[in-house]
Amino acid sequence: MRIQTSRFGVVEITEQDVIDFPEGLLGFNDYRKFVLLDDPNDEIFAWLQSCEEPGLAFPVLEPELFVSHYVYKLSKYDLEVLQLKSTEGTRSFAIITIPEDPTQMTANLKAPLIINVAARIGRQSVMQDSTLAIKEPIFAKLQQRVYQNPSLSIKSQALDWGVAVRLPDPKSILQPEA
Repeated sequence: MRIQTSRFGVVEITEQDVIDFPEGLLGFNDYRKFVLLDDPNDEIFAWLQSCEEPGLAFPVLEPELFVSHYVYKLSKYDLEVLQLKSTEGTRSFAIITIPEDPTQMTANLKAPLIINVAARIGRQSVMQDSTLAIKEPIFAKLQQRVYQNPSLSIKSQALDWGVAVRLPDPKSILQPEA
């Protein structure tokens, strides 16, 4: 299937690539079908792209890239929506906000995206942990990772993405039909 994106043009994906968010995302409850896109030209972020709205996409990162020992605890309801009995088999991603001044970028650790990888079901879960920030500053932490491993991109330091669709070389991305 093909989806239209404002950032990458037309992207070819399969039905199995689609992640269903049964309740949508916070503030975007009407959009339920997303795909996680891994742009090979972007060394930092993956993009959670709506399959229903071309202009709706969020840069995301694994919290472990900028917070050591990030732990998320899912409620019974979270597990029910994700069709799980435990957090085993899940991946978490934080939505990143990038203002005009990128040194002020933040990550939402309070409401991470949790994905049941096998079932391709996602949920943006609000954590009860009061130490988690909605706007966690991350620029300096990412910069420190680059200094520690200058030959590795940020994304390559992440654990296996597992659920992302790696975009092909930009030259092979389909352009919209005229």
